[in-house]
Amino acid sequence: MTTPFRVAAIVGALAAATLALSAALVPGSSAGFIASVKNSTDTAATAPFFTCAGALANDSAPALFVLPLNEASNATTATDTDSGAYPGTYRGSMTTSTSTPQACSRDTGGAYVLNGSTSYVSTATSFANPQTFSEEIWFKTTTAGGKLIGFGSSQTGASGSYDRHLYVDTTGKLVFGTYNGATKTITSTAAVNDGAWHQAVGTFSTAAGMSLYLDGTLVASNSTYTVAQNFTGYWRIGYDSLSGWPNAAANGFFTGSLRFASVYTAVLTPAQVAQHWNAGR
Repeated sequence: MTTPFRVAAIVGALAAATLALSAALVPGSSAGFIASVKNSTDTAATAPFFTCAGALANDSAPALFVLPLNEASNATTATDTDSGAYPGTYRGSMTTSTSTPQACSRDTGGAYVLNGSTSYVSTATSFANPQTFSEEIWFKTTTAGGKLIGFGSSQTGASGSYDRHLYVDTTGKLVFGTYNGATKTITSTAAVNDGAWHQAVGTFSTAAGMSLYLDGTLVASNSTYTVAQNFTGYWRIGYDSLSGWPNAAANGFFTGSLRFASVYTAVLTPAQVAQHWNAGR
């Protein structure tokens, strides 16, 4: 016959053994419980798209170049952080601002501030007739007008041939266009000269035509625009001629701040565009 005292002793022994086993299963633990620790920054869980730099470096899009445009004031070279083969050259006044908010709040470095009269970047290398490409840039402005990024026949000054543009028009809207005997453009419905940071992406190919994305979302497209002007030229950021283009300002210089100018040799997918945008939020 088992006494009540014997039952209590057995139960107590089993409980003690369970606590000892739990402690043994937790390396370095000296207590019979496990604490939950929360990582509020969540940096590991969201890699590689936690920063804009990470998103551009780690997705599968074949980049021609990636220019973060975050060098210190008075820099002369815009570093290509993709292959390093296609840096840009800062022209005119080069000023960097570290004031917040930045385009991509978790990325290091400041933003390139353009004065609207002398500031721009051009690639050091020329390229022959890109017909399939995507171009992407982050920008902030309160001015209606100015070139964001595009392709021109001249490395400096105003080009004689110029197309493949992303620009802000005189109504404050975002425009993407190519030229093939006439200008072919698509335009956002919303104005972008509101002083906030925006992401602009234009994609183009002979197979799919032209698409324009604003802040991660497709805002305009035309599948019949499939041929761009045939010439060899340079990628230009912040300035080139816009003469003859719809609602273009007489002054092609951009006034405001720029960050992460990139060109790709393929059409970015909607998912890739959205990932790049989300990396900056």
